[in-house]
Amino acid sequence: MNQILSTEAPKSNKKVRGGNRGPADIEKILKFFAIGMIIFGIFMIGSGSYAMYQNSKLTGNSSKPTIYIEETSATAITIQVSHNKELSKVSYYWNNQEPIELECQGKKKVEQKVDLLTGKNTITIIAVDVNGLESKTQKQYEVQGDISIEFQAEGNNIKIKAEGNEQLSYLTYRWDEEEETRVEINNMQAEESIEIPKGLHKLTVVVVDINNKTETKEQDIKGVTKPKVEVTTDGSSNFIINASDEEGIKKVEFIINETDKNRINLDQQLPIEQRKTFEYAYPLHDGENKLEVRVYNESDVSEVFKAKVNK
Repeated sequence: MNQILSTEAPKSNKKVRGGNRGPADIEKILKFFAIGMIIFGIFMIGSGSYAMYQNSKLTGNSSKPTIYIEETSATAITIQVSHNKELSKVSYYWNNQEPIELECQGKKKVEQKVDLLTGKNTITIIAVDVNGLESKTQKQYEVQGDISIEFQAEGNNIKIKAEGNEQLSYLTYRWDEEEETRVEINNMQAEESIEIPKGLHKLTVVVVDINNKTETKEQDIKGVTKPKVEVTTDGSSNFIINASDEEGIKKVEFIINETDKNRINLDQQLPIEQRKTFEYAYPLHDGENKLEVRVYNESDVSEVFKAKVNK
């Protein structure tokens, strides 16, 4: 008897786990994920806000004092320094003069009126807070006064030139803290040449006119001497350069007949102790020799020697 085989899987009465869920189950899952996303968003916003707060706090801690200069008139300015923290030091100075410190302890804002100096001058203002953070600013002013004073170098001397809108009565000058020297003028302008002492010194000049108006000028000036140089010959073959300087000779340049140019850089060859004196021989050209020798010392002050030698 033939049997027919079925290819269908046998039916089972058992329920399969994880089968299709109903609408209520899906709604619960969506609510869970929605709540999770809201919590995550709140966390991210909070983290970002905290980071911004910390950054702004850090920026506030590292900010520097603010310096502002108000030009209150043609001859005066007002320095204004402000900060969100207490200031520990506020000072200003003109050119290379000594700083003037302002009272600022326990203050967050300082103001000070300052009269401008006549001539061209640079003011520097420095402010430091209690954390040591510093601000610095500079500004140059040029004010035409009733009296002008100029310094001009003349070799080992300095020439003082003074001119006034009114007749000048006298001027005084002094080096460093030495006793001042007075020079009578009684004219609209004056010139006085004085010797510069060796080394670095401060020159202070005061000029007074007939109306008792006063102008003062200070400047640091370095006094140097020129090298000594002479040229001789050893007969008719060579010329001999002899030079000396208290500081030390830096370089020597010499030219023969405007075409034969030579330079000796002694500072690249010898220590300064061995460059106080210098001697050098160089062959002469046939016929006439026009010599020009220039010697430089450590301060770049030079001396020239010129001569004609026949061979």
